Amino acid sequence: MSVEKINTLVVGAGQAGIAMSEHLSQMDVPHIVLERHRIAERWRSERWDSLVANGPAWHDRFPALKFDDISPETFPAKERVAQYFEDYAKMIKAPVRTGVEVTQVERLQGRPGFKVTTSAGVIEAANVVTATGPFQTPAYPKIIPESSGLQQLHSSTYKNPGQLPEGAVLVVGAGASGSQIAEELRKSGRKVYLSVGEHYRPPRSYRGRDYCWWLGALGLWDEVKIRPKKEHVAFAVSGYEGGKTVDFRRLAHMGITLVGLTKSYRDGVIEFEEGLAKNVADGDQAYFDVLREADAYIEQNGLPFPPEPEAWELLPDPDCLKDPILSLDLGAAGITTVLWATGFKFDYSWLKVNAFNEKGEPFHKRGISAESGIYFLGLPNLVNRASSFIYGVWHDAKYVADHIVLQNGYMSYTKP
Repeated sequence: MSVEKINTLVVGAGQAGIAMSEHLSQMDVPHIVLERHRIAERWRSERWDSLVANGPAWHDRFPALKFDDISPETFPAKERVAQYFEDYAKMIKAPVRTGVEVTQVERLQGRPGFKVTTSAGVIEAANVVTATGPFQTPAYPKIIPESSGLQQLHSSTYKNPGQLPEGAVLVVGAGASGSQIAEELRKSGRKVYLSVGEHYRPPRSYRGRDYCWWLGALGLWDEVKIRPKKEHVAFAVSGYEGGKTVDFRRLAHMGITLVGLTKSYRDGVIEFEEGLAKNVADGDQAYFDVLREADAYIEQNGLPFPPEPEAWELLPDPDCLKDPILSLDLGAAGITTVLWATGFKFDYSWLKVNAFNEKGEPFHKRGISAESGIYFLGLPNLVNRASSFIYGVWHDAKYVADHIVLQNGYMSYTKP
C-alpha cells in the first residue's frame, strides 16, 4: 500500500498552524495541516464562556484580514476569534484536515524525512512543524487529595459560575485567567479568595492608547532593551468587560479576599506563602514603569496625548493586604471549589526526535530545532514576548517558512 508523502506537515490548526500554512503557500511549499479537532478548537471548547481576546481587534489579527463586524477597539469574544481563524483558513485555502490526530513522529531510517503516524494512516514528510501552541496540558500542583471532598478544576475546564457547586471558591493563580475568573465569580455573588504570586501587571491602556500599542511604540514586544526576566511570572492583563487594568486592590475592595501563593494542604487547611504585599508592590512597580516610559516617549516625540493623572493613583490597601491570611480552614471558610488558574505544560510525548534539552523542553533557535527538519511555532518567547500571541506568531511563521525553503534548496541541489 502506498504511503502519502508531503514536503511539510504542520501539526495543529490554531493561530500558529494557520499562519504557517499562509507563508508556506506563498512560498509554494507543498504542505498539509493536521488538526485533531476543529480549527482553533481551544478557543471554542477549552476556555470559559465570557473569555475575550487580550488584545483589541485592530491588533490581535493577521495582516491580510480585519474583523469586519466589530469596532477595532473591541476585544473579540472567543467564538469570534475561532470564527476568524476558520474564515482565514478558507480565505487562504489552507490544506487543513480536521479530525486527524498525530500520534507519533519519528525519523526515517536511511533516508531523509519523518514517518508521521496519524489516526488516518501514515504520512512521510520532509519537514514537520509543531504548531500545537503553549496551552497543551493543564498544570497544577497535586497538593489537595481527591478524597478531600472539594471540587477541583483547572481554568481550561471552567465555563461559568453556574457550573460550580454552592459555596465559596479559592482561585489559585492571578494572571489573566485567574483574575478574570475571580471577578466573574464575585459578581455572581460568590465569596472568592484569590491566591496571588509573582506577576507582571501593566496598564490596560494609558493616555488614549491600548497597552498593545505601547508594547510596539516602546519596543517592548521585541524586548530591544535588555532586562532581567523571571520565568513563570503571571501576565495580568485583561480584555474583560471592554478592557480594564487588572488591579488587585480594586478586586479586594469589591469583596475578593487576596491571599499569598498557595503552599500546602493538610487536614482541610491550606497554607499560603508570605510575601503577598511584596508581590503586589512589585506588580505596581512594573505598572508605573510602563507609565513613566510612556510619558517620556510622549514628551520626546511631541505627541498630543491627553494627560491621565488618575492612572497614577492607587486605591487604599485592603485589610487582606495589610494583614495577610497565612492559613485557611477551607471548611470553616465555606470553600467548596478550588479553581487552578496555574497555566499549562508541554506534552511532546508523541514527538520521538532529538529536539529537546535535558529538561525535556524544545531545544531550538527561533523555532528551528536541534533536529534538522523539525520546527516549533507558537511557543512563549520563541523569538520574543509576542511569539505566543496572534500578532507575533504570524511573523515568526514567516521566518520558519523561509528556513524550510532554504533547506529544501539544499536537499534538492544537484551538482552540475
